[in-house]
Amino acid sequence: MSGSDEARVVSEQTGYSLVARIFHWTTVAFVAVLVPVGLYMTYRGKELNLWDATTNTLYSGHKLAGFTLLCLIVLRLIYRVFAGAPDHEPSLSTFHIVASKITHWAIYAVLIAMPLAGWIGVSAFPALDTFGGLKLPALVAPDKDLAAQAFAVHGLLGYALMALVAVHVGAALYHHIVLRNSVLTRMTSGRPRS
Repeated sequence: MSGSDEARVVSEQTGYSLVARIFHWTTVAFVAVLVPVGLYMTYRGKELNLWDATTNTLYSGHKLAGFTLLCLIVLRLIYRVFAGAPDHEPSLSTFHIVASKITHWAIYAVLIAMPLAGWIGVSAFPALDTFGGLKLPALVAPDKDLAAQAFAVHGLLGYALMALVAVHVGAALYHHIVLRNSVLTRMTSGRPRS
């Protein structure tokens, strides 16, 4: 057996590395908090016109967590480029492989574009303050029209992310429950399904 064949067999058996799994599930945790907080803070601010300490705290936390998520995704992509990813689960059809790649890279693209749009929005508004006097660096000069456009794009990307995550989760559950392959367990335990 050649070295590349051995690496392929190991990757099929072990699934994703511990580092890749930590990046994945940390991203999941950030998104699971950021999306509902973003919806709720917008509801309090725009719909209720309630600009109190709670709303300000939600906005501050959302900005800081979004910036942190952007940094995390950049690190995750750097790791992916240098460490690679395991081979696809052996039972996958060409359709599943192509659909998986499109969905994964679309999620990555949105996870970069969405916080960037938000950052441009808070730069143009300007509203760069977060917790403890920490201030995000401005990406653009103040411009209320640009801020409105950036926030609109940020919101649309949030809905796009929710749709992509629904597809991603649905596909993982389909593979786990219906096809009974190792797609999900390779990301949860790093091992094939027993």
